[in-house]
Amino acid sequence: MQDAVFATDVSLVDELIRTQFPHWHGLPITHVEHGGTSHAIYRLGDDLAVRLPNRGWSIGQAERDSEILARVAQHLPIAVPEPVGLGEPGSGFPNRWSVVRWLSGSTATVDEVRSDTPVRLASLIHALQSLEVTGQQWRPHRGNAEQEKYDDDVHRGIAQLGGDPRLTAIWQEALDAPRWDRALRWLHADLHSGNMLFTDGTLTGVIDWGCAGIGDPAGDLMPAWLFFDAAGRRAFQRELNFDDATWARARGWALNLAVVGLPYYRDTNPVFAAICQHTLDQLLSEHAG
Repeated sequence: MQDAVFATDVSLVDELIRTQFPHWHGLPITHVEHGGTSHAIYRLGDDLAVRLPNRGWSIGQAERDSEILARVAQHLPIAVPEPVGLGEPGSGFPNRWSVVRWLSGSTATVDEVRSDTPVRLASLIHALQSLEVTGQQWRPHRGNAEQEKYDDDVHRGIAQLGGDPRLTAIWQEALDAPRWDRALRWLHADLHSGNMLFTDGTLTGVIDWGCAGIGDPAGDLMPAWLFFDAAGRRAFQRELNFDDATWARARGWALNLAVVGLPYYRDTNPVFAAICQHTLDQLLSEHAG
């Protein structure tokens, strides 16, 4: 992972809005605490959010997020952010950034959500993957055709976490599984609990589309372990009719996120570290079963 972090604060956001979107200047600005890893988020008034890519690896996500949402949003059964402004570097901030409509809701754990969450999330994935793939081909952050390129990172992460051979076996099963050889699908590619919003336990929104792209549908099956428990995973899998090879690759993508993310964020981002730990617990529990 790249370590470059770009500092942000309320005064920076105020200056960016004043100079680039003066019609919104004067609206109250509030920093939003969240478990994400790639953006600083500020609420702008009651109806808007400012998203600032603040890590080296998130450069370019503002325009990617805006372009992809413009293509897919109207076809999805669950709310996603509506892009309303794309900002340029300025006021000391080096990256493009975005303004989107604020989505109500909050993040939740699997114990706090309704039992129909696997079905609702699967309906989003069905809708997304049924869209025609045309035009620019965005390579997704996960779910691309090059899973083996992450081998060194995954083995290094497993070693940092104690070298459990069961994790190595899960990863090897993913690499040994046949590759996806059919039409590529649209993917969000980062479906963990930090990017899902709930209202009274109902899944109502999915945010952060900067990792999205077109690739192997296995990349969007990760919530089976990133979010759900065993019962939710079974319900989720019933809704998504994929072969064993695709589910094996999905385990690999989930494992990749967890073993790379947990050592890196354990002391700096407890929310994301908890997502990684939950993922490992679920993968190992399933492997033991």
